[in-house]
Amino acid sequence: MLVARTVGVPLNARVLVADDDPELLDVVAEGLAHLGAVVIRASNGAELIDRLAEDGPFDLVVTDIAMPWMTGLRAIHAARTAGVGTPVIVMTALRDEGLAARVKALGGNAVLLEKPFDLADLESIAKKLLARRRRKPVGRTLHH
Repeated sequence: MLVARTVGVPLNARVLVADDDPELLDVVAEGLAHLGAVVIRASNGAELIDRLAEDGPFDLVVTDIAMPWMTGLRAIHAARTAGVGTPVIVMTALRDEGLAARVKALGGNAVLLEKPFDLADLESIAKKLLARRRRKPVGRTLHH
């Protein structure tokens, strides 16, 4: 049995998880819930947008890229355009050279996580993004 161990403070965060693979959606959502997060699930890109609008704000979004109707990248890009700057972990099994640049274009609080990964990797990235967000002052930051 795999037991998720937290180091220090649990994830006291609201997290939106989107994946069209119900098994992976369950594993990621339950893994984050065991780490102390309140998790809302979405099964595709359209539902991801709906959950952001209806159930937000969230502290973190974890999304797959390859989903029917609207990819996770397209959904997050639409959210960014609408002013939603929530940190995001983008999961993918795709091996595409351009993906890293497309995720990077979402901002400094977007991370690409290649499948397969284990829960410890997801936990580590989630904690870094959440810690970084809490340290930043609310409002716009100037880039030099």
